[in-house]
Amino acid sequence: MKSFYGAQLPNPLMLGTAQYPSPAILEQAFRQSGASVATVSLRREGAGGAGASFWKMIQDLGVLILPNTAGCHTVKEAVTTAHMAREVFDTKWIKLELIGHTDSLQPDVFQLVEAAKILTEDGFEVFPYTTEDLIVGERLLAAGCEVLMPWGAPIGSGRGLNNPYALRAMRAEFPEVPLVVDAGIGLPSHASHAMELGYDAVLLNTAVARAGDPVAMARAMMAAIEAGLLAHQADPIEARDMAEASTPVIGKAFLS
Repeated sequence: MKSFYGAQLPNPLMLGTAQYPSPAILEQAFRQSGASVATVSLRREGAGGAGASFWKMIQDLGVLILPNTAGCHTVKEAVTTAHMAREVFDTKWIKLELIGHTDSLQPDVFQLVEAAKILTEDGFEVFPYTTEDLIVGERLLAAGCEVLMPWGAPIGSGRGLNNPYALRAMRAEFPEVPLVVDAGIGLPSHASHAMELGYDAVLLNTAVARAGDPVAMARAMMAAIEAGLLAHQADPIEARDMAEASTPVIGKAFLS
């Protein structure tokens, strides 16, 4: 597995911390899945005075912390939130989200590149939530990002990988760059598909947090990610348009 700004992840599952039925279920989901990274929101940390207990629980999990700029719509807002998150969570990592479309929560890639440049110059290690556009990917790397996080589908939609062709093209275009499918995962099969395409990790939240049994779904996601990774490493066969017999025909009985 590729390193993320020099950090080797114990496994490829990155798990969000929002929308769980209770803190206890959140904790169980992390422990049962073995997720290696927790994404956290500064807004969650400061909401309702419960931030201290939430932060203590996350620290006790022993996972890597990836704060995000969720809900930001401007460069100034995202940069300010990132600086506050660095102070609160004591990490240079930041998942940079800059939303450009209210209904689809599609990232504003123009502002994203601008904010990524500012933050990398300020010493942040930026994980940009982006589209699967190759030109945008190039611009983000030029801005100083060392990781790309293209969406699978709109956040919370559970649609899986809307454009596997484009995701495959991004993997081929940036073979040495750590790539994470971020957003849109709804089923374990979606997560497995991302890993089968050669991605290095999967970030998800809603699929686990909103499941009927979040703990069981967290385990299922981890198992699927491991299966997808093994499948990719096993060099799977190429898809074909025509059938190809698997049973030998040479040596079969000849009937006259």
